[in-house]
Amino acid sequence: MAFSYDNLKLEKGMYQEAGRSFSQVLEREDPSERYQGTSLEGLDAFQRQLKRFDIRVKGAGSDVVDKFFQTADAAVLFPEYIARTVRQGMEEGDILPHMTAAVTTFEGMDYRSITSEAGGEEKELKLVEEGAQIPETTIKVQSNLVKLRKRGRMLVASYEAVRYQKLDLFSVTLRQIGAHIARTHLEDAVDVLICGDGNDNAAQITKLGEGAGLDYNALVDFWAGFDPYEMNTLLVSGDVLVQMLKLPEFQNPLTGLNFQGTGKLTTPLGANLLRTSALPAKTAIGLDRRFALEMVRSGEVAVEYDKLIDRQLERAAITTISGFAKVFPQASRVLEI
Repeated sequence: MAFSYDNLKLEKGMYQEAGRSFSQVLEREDPSERYQGTSLEGLDAFQRQLKRFDIRVKGAGSDVVDKFFQTADAAVLFPEYIARTVRQGMEEGDILPHMTAAVTTFEGMDYRSITSEAGGEEKELKLVEEGAQIPETTIKVQSNLVKLRKRGRMLVASYEAVRYQKLDLFSVTLRQIGAHIARTHLEDAVDVLICGDGNDNAAQITKLGEGAGLDYNALVDFWAGFDPYEMNTLLVSGDVLVQMLKLPEFQNPLTGLNFQGTGKLTTPLGANLLRTSALPAKTAIGLDRRFALEMVRSGEVAVEYDKLIDRQLERAAITTISGFAKVFPQASRVLEI
């Protein structure tokens, strides 16, 4: 059976289509639906191109970087390989998916989020008499734009220095770059949760009394302040986590069994417990992850494809543009210990 992926012409222009990534262009030219019921089912268009040029990017039998540059067509795949590996590094150990209510991807630099007040008359489903006006809930556009930040790393290496380097090991460096980018995204998210996104929506801060340590009563009071939301996620600094795990309520056998069996920390209040050094010391952020935070991205991970294809590495920027906005300010609060 003849497959169309074997004859697909690859060129740099596939990276330049507005509104489409390289992988999306490949999928349009070589749809995965054609391969259902075949040995290639389960591979996307990019993975089929790797198979076409017999490029193995991971495992003990991985190829060297030079394999991408044996033909002009195969060289076109190299920037996408880098972008995918960086994204993999960003996703490994990333806790942002456990904090964000929505991820918005758009093309551009100017973005305004929306908000609506929770509680009060705007959220009450009142009895509507015959002929009476139905109560309204107003969704508003935020006054200020979401602050988008460009994050990235410069990949600096000569082709001669890495041409015989195994792709499996080269991927480790790329995943590390992705991990650093994800870390800065998390720091941006924490800053927005605490200080707000510029729309006068800084978090409400609860401070324990002078000399008062963290105890279960303080956690219960903090949890109770989330109505009408629920505190289903608790982001804590390392020192706060140590204090919490020493509380008698956290030494419940069921809590310990859950941690030992799944590796996931939960509080006796039912919130997922996430530790990060991106938080200041003696600080915890409670949030309702369903309503608190929106992540905004201007496109996907960007790689300077010209330099990677024509100059065979040398210097190439790997960047992302992203920002964060509060959806419902009352859905997150800060506890200072």
